[in-house]
Amino acid sequence: MTRLKIGYLLPTRELAVRGEHDLAPLVTQARRAERLGLDSVWAGDGPVTRQRADPLLLLASAAQATERVTLGTAVLLPALRHPILLAQQFATLDRLSGGRLIAGLGGGFPSPATQAQFAALGIGFGTRMSRMEESIDAMRQLWSGRTVSYKGDHFAFEDLRIAPSPSRSGGPPIWLAASGAAGLRRVAGLADGWLPYPPTAAAYAQDRAFVENAAEQAAPSRAVTPALYTTLCLDEDPEVAQRRLRASVERYYNAPFEFIASLQAVFAGTPGQAAAWLSGYIEAGARHLVIRLATDDQAAGLEELADQVLPLLRAKDR
Repeated sequence: MTRLKIGYLLPTRELAVRGEHDLAPLVTQARRAERLGLDSVWAGDGPVTRQRADPLLLLASAAQATERVTLGTAVLLPALRHPILLAQQFATLDRLSGGRLIAGLGGGFPSPATQAQFAALGIGFGTRMSRMEESIDAMRQLWSGRTVSYKGDHFAFEDLRIAPSPSRSGGPPIWLAASGAAGLRRVAGLADGWLPYPPTAAAYAQDRAFVENAAEQAAPSRAVTPALYTTLCLDEDPEVAQRRLRASVERYYNAPFEFIASLQAVFAGTPGQAAAWLSGYIEAGARHLVIRLATDDQAAGLEELADQVLPLLRAKDR
């Protein structure tokens, strides 16, 4: 079994919601995460729906400020971008980071706000999944270092080659956020990793088994890293943690807490309770946790996560 890895989502959205536009603290947080022993640092996407700093530009800064941690997008919406430009950006970032990049991708959650984002950019919302699939195919061909041509329903080009080539042969691993039978089959057929957020460990176990079985039957068969995206709020008083979680989630997503909690893995409680809750997902097969902290003091929250939660998780993974 591969070693459990634990990552941290940089609070790009939280800063934007508070009207704070100085991005230096985000790079400081990336360095802090590395110093505290976390395995990865991530940045989310959402130029219109959930405004925040551009994830690729931010991670480029984090790449120069760190040496060890994996850097990933959690997640980026490829349907909003042309695959030639996106392939070049990912390849450049993979080079800057010395091959530490994970390209976490998603189609975009079906909501009026997400649809408005696609409309603002002149892209048909109903085409987002097929555009994502074509983007993955096109990018992987462009990452080969060869001169390639591509023709799909959304994108077509002839005799193109991008530079630089990625640090790793074949480019950075692609992880997909997906649920439902069609999405899980897409993960099994296209992805190197799976980054979902099921609200229960039981649901995670069921979906992971589906992905694993489908990936084994794919031609050729593929290994898919099972990961988890989750939101935690830590406090020694569970009731205080629950109130803070509710406020953070509703501010982050601009949606009722009960709706988000019915779809996503969110938890509020003491560090020990959080570790026990996360252990359920680890026992269900998750091998890389991407944690968003619901707190206004991200520096203290990251220290608390590293000091009081990570040791409990590491101990159970031995």
